[in-house]
Parts: sequence; structure tokens; C-alpha cells
Amino acid sequence: MTILTAFHTDVGIKKKTNQDGLLLKTARTPKGQVGLFVVCDGMGGLAQGELASATVIRGMADWFDSEMPNIAQSERIEEDIRKELEACIKQLNEKILSYGESERVTLGTTVTALLIVHNKYYIVHIGDSRVYQISSTLTQLTTDQTLVAREVARGNLTEEQAKLDPRRNVLLQCVGATEDIEIAFSSGELKENTVFMLCSDGFYHQISEEELAENFHPPKLMDEVQMKEKVIELVELVKARKEVDNISVVVAKVV
Repeated sequence: MTILTAFHTDVGIKKKTNQDGLLLKTARTPKGQVGLFVVCDGMGGLAQGELASATVIRGMADWFDSEMPNIAQSERIEEDIRKELEACIKQLNEKILSYGESERVTLGTTVTALLIVHNKYYIVHIGDSRVYQISSTLTQLTTDQTLVAREVARGNLTEEQAKLDPRRNVLLQCVGATEDIEIAFSSGELKENTVFMLCSDGFYHQISEEELAENFHPPKLMDEVQMKEKVIELVELVKARKEVDNISVVVAKVV
């Protein structure tokens, strides 16, 4: 199994700073290639959101370097991954929360991480960044932890109403804002010729699932050069549609 990767991040057409953070790390093990891919969308005044997202990115990069060599050899790999990833994120949550309290500022970040190990994938998720899986069909693998997503689930809003609702960016939780966080964890079987796409909300608000399925269809992404070109093309499309947020995309293709 080989993992091809590409990414692009853009400040967008309105904001002065890019508070998104990205991580792409791969390594070879005796059992095959492993990879960790993360998108964080920071929030907070001035550079605080950038600080929050960068703190999580650095922390998860360190976690991958220090913990994955042992976890990749574990007999209880799913149990260990869940326990260790959740512990890592909770520690980062405490670090950002402590900084915010000492500086008397409010800051936080979403975190959506995809870990590919051998024949399975694992996702940890807080906030409203997303992971999609694209093969013959497109599947959203994460659930937005937002006020409007909760209202849609309860039947109080339709999907179309949610897209136009002024509260669509109101998060139910993020890393660094409160002491108690509930980390969504999921996993699934890995199949060859599958594309995983992670993105911040600045990307998916102005693009349809049909467009995502068509443009990230695995046979169209033959190598990392094509993947990079496609990601940049779609980010520019989203900007042309007047998206005002930061825009970030990470793509990993399993071949």
C-alpha cells in the first residue's frame, strides 16, 4: 500500500491571516506505510486562532513521531490508537485552555485527523472541519459539531435552510475553549484506489458534493502532481464564489 498526498491552504479573499493549520506525515513500517493527516481551523482575535491551530498541529506531529512506531506493532492497535490519540488531544486542549486563561483571551481550534495504519483508517474529530471518502461514491465520514447540524438532525431545519442559516458557523465544541470535550472517534476498512479529503469549512460551503465526487474521483488523480493541481483549481473556484474564510484542503490517495 502506498499513500499519495497533496495539500493547499489559502488565506481567502477577505481575512488578513490564515488561522488554518495542516499536517501531513507518512512513515514506512515493516507492515507497510502509515500516515497522519490533520486539518485545524483556528478561531480567536488577532493571531490567537493561528496559535491554537499551530499548537495542535505541532502536538500531533510530535505524537506521530514518538508513539506511532510502537502502536504500529501493537496487537491491540485500534484500542491503543483511540486511547493515545484521545489522550494527546485532551492534553493539547488543557494546554490551549491554560494559555487562554493566563492571557485572558478566548481561542480555540477544530481538529479533524485521519490516521491510516495498515489496512484500516481511524478518525478523531472535534468541530466542523470534515473528512470525505471518495471511491465510486462520496461519503462524509465526520459529523459537523455545529448548532445548525444539530438542528437538522432534530428535524428543526432542512439541509437547504442550514446552508443559509446565519448560525451555521456556531460550534458546539472546539479544542481549547472548555475543559470538557467529547472526541468523536470512528474507524473503517481501507480499500485500494480510495481518496480521502480533509478540509476546513471555508472549502466545503461553496462547493457541492457532486463537484467533490467528480473532481476527486480516484482514476482522475493519477499522481501527486495531478492531485496538487486539482486541489489548487478547486480552492480558486471556491474563492471565485466569494468564500470569505480561510480555505484548506488535504488529499490522501491509497493505491
